[in-house]
Amino acid sequence: MKAVGRALALAALLPCLAMAASPALASPAGARARTPAQAPAGAPAAAQARAQVALALTKVTPKTLTAKSRIEISGAARNRTGHALPGLTLRLRYSAQPLTSRSQVDQLASGQQTALPNVAPQQQSLAQATRPGVTQGWSFRTTAQQLGLRAPAATPGVYPMRVEVLNSAQQVVGGMTTFLTLMPKQRSFKPVAVGWVLPLIDRMHRANDRTFIDDDLTKELSPGGRLHRLVEAAATTSTPVTWAVDPALLDDVQQMASGDYYVKPPGARKGVRKEKSKVAATWLGSLKTATKGDPYFVLPYGDPDVTALVRRKTTRDIGVAFDARNTGFVSQIFGRQPDAHVAWPASGVGGPGTLEQLARYALKGGGSFLMSSSQFENPATGAQPNATTALQTHLGPKKALLYDQTVTQILDEGSRSASRALMSEQRFLAETAMIAAEAPSVQRTVVVAPDRLWSPSGGLAKNLLTYTKAASWMRETPLRSIESAQPQDRAFHGYSDDYEKYELGDVHLDQTRAIAKRAATFQAVMTGPAKISYERAVLRLESVGWRTSPSRAKRAREELDDELEDDMNRVRVVLPKNRRVLMGGSSGKLPVLVENRLSGQSVKIRLVVTSENSAKLKLGGLEPDDAVIELGPGERAQRWIPAQAAGNGNFGVRLDLQIPGASGRTYGDGETITVTTTGYGRLALLITGGGLAVLFVGVGVRAIRARRRRKAEAAGDGSTGMGSAGTGEPGGGLPGPGFPGPGIPSAEYSGAPGTGLPGTGIPAGPAAPGSPASGAPAPGPAPAGTDASGPAGHAAGPAGTRPEDPAAVPGPGADGPAAGRGEPRRRDGG
Repeated sequence: MKAVGRALALAALLPCLAMAASPALASPAGARARTPAQAPAGAPAAAQARAQVALALTKVTPKTLTAKSRIEISGAARNRTGHALPGLTLRLRYSAQPLTSRSQVDQLASGQQTALPNVAPQQQSLAQATRPGVTQGWSFRTTAQQLGLRAPAATPGVYPMRVEVLNSAQQVVGGMTTFLTLMPKQRSFKPVAVGWVLPLIDRMHRANDRTFIDDDLTKELSPGGRLHRLVEAAATTSTPVTWAVDPALLDDVQQMASGDYYVKPPGARKGVRKEKSKVAATWLGSLKTATKGDPYFVLPYGDPDVTALVRRKTTRDIGVAFDARNTGFVSQIFGRQPDAHVAWPASGVGGPGTLEQLARYALKGGGSFLMSSSQFENPATGAQPNATTALQTHLGPKKALLYDQTVTQILDEGSRSASRALMSEQRFLAETAMIAAEAPSVQRTVVVAPDRLWSPSGGLAKNLLTYTKAASWMRETPLRSIESAQPQDRAFHGYSDDYEKYELGDVHLDQTRAIAKRAATFQAVMTGPAKISYERAVLRLESVGWRTSPSRAKRAREELDDELEDDMNRVRVVLPKNRRVLMGGSSGKLPVLVENRLSGQSVKIRLVVTSENSAKLKLGGLEPDDAVIELGPGERAQRWIPAQAAGNGNFGVRLDLQIPGASGRTYGDGETITVTTTGYGRLALLITGGGLAVLFVGVGVRAIRARRRRKAEAAGDGSTGMGSAGTGEPGGGLPGPGFPGPGIPSAEYSGAPGTGLPGTGIPAGPAAPGSPASGAPAPGPAPAGTDASGPAGHAAGPAGTRPEDPAAVPGPGADGPAAGRGEPRRRDGG
């Protein structure tokens, strides 16, 4: 089982081995670029890339040696070539004499092969690692006495230890250097005062205030995540630290912890709803516990690239980022006001313009700059440098706390792998011990400020804070105590032009400013409490965190631009579907509809309508009260624009929204519609409408008459309601010869039972055979020349005519053609 455990442990070291062999490979994809103030403190990539065998450090004990200590240095080796390397052996080289300066430590750590005169007596065979890709563990166990380490007099001693891999020709094909620190029994030196600054800063995770562009923050806040490790390290140790807090980070975390939130990656069509984050809420609780009693200072919101903004002379946003409305909520989370006033430029470097802006907003009530020691010369007097100096600004002299740039780089190297973390621990102990040993009678001060995005591997942060308190050559010290020390006179290098290439680029800042201008326009039309803001969104786009990820910055910028456009389009002019309006005649009024589809936000907007051809289409103006439109959430308002056309045609009309009282400052891009005019005026339309009405009435009357006629015919009486329906002689309608007259039955109908003829006085008798009422068969055909329907059909005519009706009395010429009704009577008999 032990063999299996060792095999698993070695397998886990494979990534460490690759990183230890080549710093170029050690930096993960997307790792930030280094500024000149962050040049690597480790071995050159070219030198270590040539190593055929990679080494990783897994154990170094004890952390602090004494003259009788048992020493163990363990690790693993891997053949990185694609072929066998026969005869590999391992040896330990060292110096029995302690180093005398930090420059010697730097030279050995950077891979410069300064001769180490001593070689440990034992060597180890790497028989397994001779095969390509195979990893093999190794370990050196010895004592300080066996190595002959000669302790310095009363001060800490730092000893380099180099593990080397030799091939069969005794050539070095791999190696690594670490350091051991030994404390003598007799001690006569002043411990180094070490003050820590821990950054609570992260990359930007939101485009607008409502939507996250990723959910990476959840991982960072979870156990094992970067931000979780930093808070945990402070919570589990008693070493005092000062916190540097970016309000944008706490704003993000609070947003996640307070309720559901949305994640919409740039380019995605829809966002994904995330439930209220328990991880974020837990982390906030842990932060309050861990920071209890520790001072903190607040960075400007989003940690903007102040240097880039100063260079472009766009410094307004610096003041906005420091404004209390964007930073004040931090004190609510911490439960107290900031305990320190510190201005920390990006990478600890900045020119006079940057320092002026930071002093104006962050140090107006006192405080200090936090800057890299690489920006200053050592004291001209030859004294050992300390962390406190002073800078002259237009606001007067300001103190500057200089964090040790070499120590910062050491901590940064420890973020790459577990092996690198262990080497960083050893190097941190060696550097601080060397500071104490260089001038044992002088009180030295050191400020440790890791990089803004420091991601310590494993327990590195916790271990370093523990060593700061436990090591006898260090004394943990609050930052305020170091700040109160007498400043040294150290020359300031200024800001090199070489640094400009690390700043945010002009393209990014230009497009960010364009978004900011549109966002200000959007804000200007809002009334009442502004519930939608892009102020913080713009500050997040100006963050120094985008320096090393331009492609990600571009996606975030485009996403914010799209979201702003979508919000602004919710206040708009509603257009006809075909963008056309018809106007009949030479004058009229054009309807324009404006709406506000914002949720919970009222707006006030001015409507401006302009003719693109004022010679052909003149538009009247609106009254001032009508031109300015106030709309609540979801409301619409319509306005009518007087128009006068000089002729027929299509004319363009421009519809613009403007900010009230902003001297013509437009809102959005505006719209254009086409007004089509015709020659029909109101009078022409009235006449045409009247003619059509008369026509429709006439057609209606004729239709009614035709309908009545059809109904009468369908009733079977032959009457149309307008005179005789049968054929007859011309005349006035009186019975002629051969027709029964009043009271005189004809021969055909004489005595015919059942025929009650109207007006004859003959009562109806029994139905005659063959009549419809009798049910008997009908008699034979009527005699020739007799129209069977004639008498019946004509009986109704006179019977229905009143004798006194003048129309029933024949007048002169009544028997002429003009008096006849219908067609002339057919004369075919009798």
